[in-house]
Amino acid sequence: MIREMIVVEGKDDTTAVRRAVGADTIETGGSAIGEDVLARIELAQARRGVIVLTDPDAPGERIRKIVAERVPGCKHAFLTKDEARGRGGIGVEHAADEAIRRALERVRGPETDAEEPAEIAWTDLLEAGLIVHAASASRRERMGELLGIGYANGKQFYKRCLMFRITKAEFQAALERLEREGR
Repeated sequence: MIREMIVVEGKDDTTAVRRAVGADTIETGGSAIGEDVLARIELAQARRGVIVLTDPDAPGERIRKIVAERVPGCKHAFLTKDEARGRGGIGVEHAADEAIRRALERVRGPETDAEEPAEIAWTDLLEAGLIVHAASASRRERMGELLGIGYANGKQFYKRCLMFRITKAEFQAALERLEREGR
């Protein structure tokens, strides 16, 4: 069983997470997160820790951002769009048990040592074709999958590289794989 509470969007997500790993969850009830839910997430973070596992879509990213801003120190787990795709759309509830377990094994935490210099620079993203490039969105999507930080626009991708302390070696290995795949 996972020690931390897992923040998900709804009841179907809770069912999927419990089926995959038997963890406790907090449901946000969608992207309009109420103060009572945020208070429960704050309490859970203080007592057990929190992992945010939301759908890989715009509302899921909005929830992730709201929780991260309100409750510092949360960990994050990401599913790819392919892993979360089902007949009814894209969501945690459609993911296979194994995909949920993989996402939770690759959980990322925020930067804890502000004294440590950032390894990834904005120019690294530019040189890698992750920004200001004809295929930058698809390249960022695949890099996000390889690094385990999910898809984001250029600015948010850079912030995630810093927040999750992506090293130059991790970044370079993912970039080399991306290039081998011909993307």
